[in-house]
Amino acid sequence: MKLFRIFLLFILSSTLLFSSVTLLKKVELQKGELRLHFNQLYDKKQIKHFTLKKPYREVFDIRNCRLANRKVGKSLSSSHCQSIRVSQYKRNIVRVVIETGRYYSCTPYKPLFSWKSYHIPLPKFNVKKRKTVKKKSIAKQKKSVNKSKKKSPYLITVDKKQISKHKKKELIVIDAGHGGHDTGAIGGGKREKDLVLQIAKRLEKKLKAKGYSVYMTRKRDKFLKLPQRTRIADRKDAKVFISIHANSVPKRSRHKVHGVETFFLQTTRDAKSQRIAARENRAVLKGAGSKLSKQVIVDSVLNGPKIVQSNKLAIDVQRRIMTNLHSRYKGVRDGGVRHAPFWVLVGASRPSILVEVGYISHPRERKRLFTSRYQELIAKGIAEGVDNYLNNRRKEIDF
Repeated sequence: MKLFRIFLLFILSSTLLFSSVTLLKKVELQKGELRLHFNQLYDKKQIKHFTLKKPYREVFDIRNCRLANRKVGKSLSSSHCQSIRVSQYKRNIVRVVIETGRYYSCTPYKPLFSWKSYHIPLPKFNVKKRKTVKKKSIAKQKKSVNKSKKKSPYLITVDKKQISKHKKKELIVIDAGHGGHDTGAIGGGKREKDLVLQIAKRLEKKLKAKGYSVYMTRKRDKFLKLPQRTRIADRKDAKVFISIHANSVPKRSRHKVHGVETFFLQTTRDAKSQRIAARENRAVLKGAGSKLSKQVIVDSVLNGPKIVQSNKLAIDVQRRIMTNLHSRYKGVRDGGVRHAPFWVLVGASRPSILVEVGYISHPRERKRLFTSRYQELIAKGIAEGVDNYLNNRRKEIDF
């Protein structure tokens, strides 16, 4: 009776052992064989062996088995095989694939005194490595495709070198507002002329990095006379003119009003836009008769051929500035795209905008404006907006 119980226990334990999931602990190459080592007794009947053709492969699906870790069976290489791959084919199936390229008699077996191992003989012949041949053939194909693209006049391709050359011909003029004796707005001891010059220099680097040619109306603290500031973009034949300024409001509103706004030249009835334009025009209009100045602005607005394009440019720039600022800062107000009679935009026969990067009168916004991180995001936004606008313009016939 005791012997019978022992026999039953042996049968039950062996059944449970084989039914539980086995781990494939190690796969190694030894004496012309691929040797698989498991963590427990394993029945070879659980292994399904079959062949595949084109290319020729010996495949072994080891059922009720899992890889002990990701490193098992990796980096196996033999001169007798094109490749040896071991992977977790399904949740409880490990697949071993031996690719030889041609048939050989494969007779796997379990060693006589090793119930935890399974040996797969490899072919005795040597095999050329297909991977190296494939890489060379792919490289040759790529070269031939590139040659055909260059020679064929019917293939439409985008040449990055041509785009960069095209960009170099496109000049962007950046105008840092105020300068010299004209400090611009002042808030908390900080001056507008210093702020806008810092941002202008950052913008110059961003645009040059994108492949554009850039001209700065001023690179140092100097005041530009009226004719220089208004005609420079036309004289340089710029594709785009960007004037950079900072806004300000009286003390009673300094804690309430903040945000970024982008303007293009146009007459307006909006009181806020008129006030901003009047403040920015005050310095540059010194010495010019008021009636003449107003008439010149009106004539320019009515006859300006690039008003629509300036509006498009302003939209692209404003959108990209806000996207960049909102990615790092909370509470930055989007003042939107506005139109106003700014003298600095008068008479320009090309797309021209004026960016008010923020309110120097607002304590929190002023603190942000004078940090390199905030200035970088503004410059990045303007550069991306200009690039988007010009990319779209290249698609249009009249560019």
